[in-house]
Amino acid sequence: MTPPAPPAPTAPASNFIRNIIDEDNRTGKWNGRVTTRFPPEPNGYLHYGHAKSICLNFGLAGAYGGICHLRFDDTNPEKEEQEYVDSIIEAVQWLGFDWHQHLYFASGYFDTMYACAESLIKAGRAYVDSQTADEMRQRRGTLTEPGTDSPFRARPIEENLELFARMKAGEFADGTHVLRAKIDMASPNINMRDPAIYRIRRASHHRTGDKWCVYPMYTFAHPIEDAIENITHSICTLEFEDQRPFYDWVLDALADAGHFPRPLPRQIEFARLNLTYTVLSKRKLIQLVDESHVAGWDDPRLPTLSGARRRGFTPKGFHRFAERIGVAKSDSWIDMSVLEECMREHLNETAPRRIAVLDPLKLVIVNYPEGASEACQAPNHPLKPELGKRDMPFGRELWIEREDFMETPVKGFHRLTPGNMVRLRYGFVVKCTGCEKDANGQVKTVFAEVFPDSKSGTPGADQYKVKGNLHWVSAAHAYRAEVRLYERLFAHPQPGQRREGDPEGMERDYLDDINPDSIRVIEALLEPALRTAKPEERFQFERHGYFVADRRDSTEGSPIFNRTVSLKDSWGKDRV
Repeated sequence: MTPPAPPAPTAPASNFIRNIIDEDNRTGKWNGRVTTRFPPEPNGYLHYGHAKSICLNFGLAGAYGGICHLRFDDTNPEKEEQEYVDSIIEAVQWLGFDWHQHLYFASGYFDTMYACAESLIKAGRAYVDSQTADEMRQRRGTLTEPGTDSPFRARPIEENLELFARMKAGEFADGTHVLRAKIDMASPNINMRDPAIYRIRRASHHRTGDKWCVYPMYTFAHPIEDAIENITHSICTLEFEDQRPFYDWVLDALADAGHFPRPLPRQIEFARLNLTYTVLSKRKLIQLVDESHVAGWDDPRLPTLSGARRRGFTPKGFHRFAERIGVAKSDSWIDMSVLEECMREHLNETAPRRIAVLDPLKLVIVNYPEGASEACQAPNHPLKPELGKRDMPFGRELWIEREDFMETPVKGFHRLTPGNMVRLRYGFVVKCTGCEKDANGQVKTVFAEVFPDSKSGTPGADQYKVKGNLHWVSAAHAYRAEVRLYERLFAHPQPGQRREGDPEGMERDYLDDINPDSIRVIEALLEPALRTAKPEERFQFERHGYFVADRRDSTEGSPIFNRTVSLKDSWGKDRV
């Protein structure tokens, strides 16, 4: 069971990154300036892990009166598309963050990056290598053995400059040459063994077209982008920790050459988000979409931000989640229930209440006049009386939940049974008089008598003391709608990982852990007020959870509802 949530902090919680910034401010390193950046590669849709990074980078900048840039690291034209750029911009805006005029693209700095590479060549700190990829790999060494110098490492500076210019001019085929930094092939850090910084790629770029046929490697481009934009604290995830020495080497070398002033941006790593019952690998997300295990990038089961938005997750829920899990230096697993509880808490505060019957059973009030109806009053939000009440039509025929009737009740069942009295929520007290079954013995109609003086909110209504309280909708006024009941996409907390009892050497495919019951589509009966719901309007369906009108498939007057999250964490351990 998820422990009770701690009270909301009055100020952002302290963490090791804030401590670094506080120390920089104390020493006057940046004269109190804090400039961060969120630098996605436009080669896919953002996921829940990106939400953590977005909240961290924009949140830190905001907390210190600074700015956060949105920058697209578009250095790999073969995998990047404008579609991804548009989706990323939309996702960051949806989360509630604004970069103002600070929207940048790595491709906007290609001329500067090329000039930086030339400076390294002139300083004897980079060279053109003409080995094949396999030859470079063989000479790279291992974690325990040093690498071997390339036979082209001692090329004269002028020859390197000429070859690099010819690479840019398109005279060579892809893979013929690469430009490498000249550092140390015996370094214990493999990333410092003369890493490639430019390669030939004959690919049209989504922004620069065919202007370039050489492109910088991400690890070379990234520190340059940070320096150009005067970033103070370059925050990234732990997998880049081993790349930090190269990040610093690039900036130091270019500062020595007069390209950038000191102090230089500092790279700081934090633990990425590992969330149970999901996968956040871009490769796996692409596979799930391409192989139609989900219905596109915005499928509400997929842990993309576009999928989260369609499911009804809220930006403030993500903000609360990011604050609650904090920032750590080491990897750990966060249970999905923490994210769901953050969404549940925010929706409980904000979502209006409505009535929906998901598994309908007909209830006929035998002593209520045929054709007659009247309004019962239901609060829009029990904790916000200022939101007022709404009318719920009441009539002779109603729909109730099938689980709310038992012909032969079990012990502790206080809902409808023959001879038992219950209150119809916001309406009348009724007494069950029997039921009718179909040819298969299935109950198809329940009958009851109403007590006319028991209407909620009227004098004397409280004289009726009953234990059961059922929700209902009028059969004559109900809105019949498609409702999609979503569960977690995976049935195991760590998809694809070995578990106790697996034979030695056995490998699991994460696709085998897909939950076959991750979506169930039903036709439900809803109170008439829901017919006018607009796309992305969120509600609590009393007793059932929080639901949202689907932003893609809903039409005016015919909303389709997706279940966002249940009223409580019901994902039991027996599913593992």
